[in-house]
Amino acid sequence: MTSVLYDTPGAKAKARNWIYSGVFLVVFGLALWWALGLMSEKGQLDADKWSPFVTDSEIWTTFLLPGLGETLKAGLIAMVIALPLGAILGIGRLSDHRWVRIPVGAWVEFFRAIPVLMLMLFGSALYVRFSTVSSELRPLYAVVTGLVLYNSAVIAEIVVAGIQSLPRGQTDAAKAIGMRKGQIMTDVLVPQAVTAMLPALVSQLVVILKDTAIGGAVLGLTELLSMNRQISANYSNTIATLVVIALLYIVVNFALTTFASWLESRLRKSTKGTGAVVAGDVAEVDAGGAAGVGEAP
Repeated sequence: MTSVLYDTPGAKAKARNWIYSGVFLVVFGLALWWALGLMSEKGQLDADKWSPFVTDSEIWTTFLLPGLGETLKAGLIAMVIALPLGAILGIGRLSDHRWVRIPVGAWVEFFRAIPVLMLMLFGSALYVRFSTVSSELRPLYAVVTGLVLYNSAVIAEIVVAGIQSLPRGQTDAAKAIGMRKGQIMTDVLVPQAVTAMLPALVSQLVVILKDTAIGGAVLGLTELLSMNRQISANYSNTIATLVVIALLYIVVNFALTTFASWLESRLRKSTKGTGAVVAGDVAEVDAGGAAGVGEAP
């Protein structure tokens, strides 16, 4: 199939693509072989570096699982707060009222422009000076604060883009059957926009989980990545520890993405008839209007 933006590759193009793919695989294989060779020379592939993750349960119960739990706790708290806050801010950016739209827009642009690390440090300083939060909980509070402020602003932009991506006819059809602005937003636009923006939202949730590592590196949050220092100090296996921690991040993020894909398919099935209902209502209104015109003397 050929379109304006894409031409179906011919025989030569397909052959060229296969050659490029083969060259890439060869280069990648050589680079991997070279890296493994260096690791082997330094003893990083020795069994004693990796065996503790299989034979020593303490490495899991004392370090990895508690760190993973702290990562999930900080990430989930930030998600639970940032998602609804971002949705509210996104809807506020689309408000017809300037006194709502302008302050919300300024809020979103301000916090979206500031690095999340700076927001975490700012939150930590605020909790030190103006709150009674204990020193044990302060890193968690500061990390969650930074993640919420930054990611709610990003989520607001995702919500705006998702709603604006819908056809203009959705709003016009809803207005034609007498729905108010608020009803159009909550009953027509947002339910349909959710499925459109779900991939971007999931990507942002993955970012939230990964950014908890910043708190471990700077603020002392005992999350998953920060456990690398303690495990390495006890077992002298920094590379192996980082690989295992990376695999844990991959598993968690893969589980989140899989759940989101399942949820997206369910939402698409449940909202499949949303546009048809609105269109059907409009068709009935138009048909009624046409009948009235035809019956008029």
